[in-house]
Amino acid sequence: MNRWSSLALAFGCGVATGIGLLMAHRRPRVCHEASGHVQVHTNAPVLCADTVLSDPILCEHLARCTAFVGGESQQRLADAFVVVVGLGGVGSHAAQALLRSGVGRLRLVDFDQVSLSSLNRHALATRKDVGDAKAVVLKEHFERILPEANVEAMVSLYNADTREAALSGSPDYVLDCIDHVDTKADLLATCVARGLPVVSACGAGARADPTRVRMADIAECAADPLARAVRHRLRFQHGIKEGITVVFTTEKPQVTLVPLPEEAADDPSQLQVMPTFRVRAMPVLAPVPATFGLACAAHVLSQLAGLKLHPTPPVVLRDAQYERLWNRLLDREEERFGSLDGLACDKDELAYAALELWKGASARMGSLKAAARDKGTYRNTTNLTFTRWDAQKVARVDNLVLLTVEEADKHDQKSLHEVRQSEPQWSKEVEEVLQRAKQCYSFA
Repeated sequence: MNRWSSLALAFGCGVATGIGLLMAHRRPRVCHEASGHVQVHTNAPVLCADTVLSDPILCEHLARCTAFVGGESQQRLADAFVVVVGLGGVGSHAAQALLRSGVGRLRLVDFDQVSLSSLNRHALATRKDVGDAKAVVLKEHFERILPEANVEAMVSLYNADTREAALSGSPDYVLDCIDHVDTKADLLATCVARGLPVVSACGAGARADPTRVRMADIAECAADPLARAVRHRLRFQHGIKEGITVVFTTEKPQVTLVPLPEEAADDPSQLQVMPTFRVRAMPVLAPVPATFGLACAAHVLSQLAGLKLHPTPPVVLRDAQYERLWNRLLDREEERFGSLDGLACDKDELAYAALELWKGASARMGSLKAAARDKGTYRNTTNLTFTRWDAQKVARVDNLVLLTVEEADKHDQKSLHEVRQSEPQWSKEVEEVLQRAKQCYSFA
């Protein structure tokens, strides 16, 4: 089903539902008892691929999402099973976004209870929920939002004893929203060992700037203290160096941990929720953990729906580096072609290509499809230059590849046909990157 068909379907469902409501034929799905509990009527269909596009209420409920991803992708979301571990300020927002987008089955895992101090960052909890298990609270709220979804509340600490129950049933995706280093490392290592797709949220506390939130491979997020600690354990305890997508921030912590109260100074352990857990509280500004959770959810939804995201790379290039790359391209054009007549880009477009397309590294630096082909935040571009991918076409951003000077010289000695024949896989990957530039600038 193409996007136009999806739009027509969504519009048709909206009209049909509107008429049904006017004619008072909408069957009731949920009723609220005086106690505040929710009863789901037995005639409410289960959210799945067969019902998401056929049931008029589900169709209208998810119409805007269906119009975005398409009918087939919406069916995949309806059949998907996602596990969210950790339901605080990050996990609650992530889980809510997954539910509202039509993920058919969710398992919510957390041992903790809603506290009064957690209400500043939790997605749905209210004062009425204080003292109740976070997993149960979310499940009850979710039943009011989308009663057709299959939501399982697992009130349990994730550890070696509970990992089988938490990850059973072959989930399509796992969200790690834990803030405890050892537990986090165990969950990620287990997912990698079992081949379960996973995305991990790093430290969101003590930060204030949501524009600094990034998504990258765990090998690239050296700026995040929690990620560094987890990465160390993954590497030395499990042999995992890369291959896990993480959401993190390049912002340094703005505040320190809350001081211990005087009465707990002699015995700080009395404030521990669990053994080995942090004693002092982390100051949190609500928008940042919410941004982390929504970013995790967006990644999972795009993966399940078959959409492609191209996150802004966590790379820093300075003005002097862009200037050097620009001057080298000018020199190369004049040297190879005798003039600048074939130059069809400006400095700003070249900067876009250097950062967004090639991440400040040679196109030959490992597989372009590998999430962690680049390491670290800063790039040494001293020996890099742009050159035309196809010498027969003008030097436009969709025809410029970033290579070392030596690699560029060798590339220029071959025709594009020879390059494609000798290195078909690499050529395909490069041309997929160049296609992004063509789409970005709406080149024909």
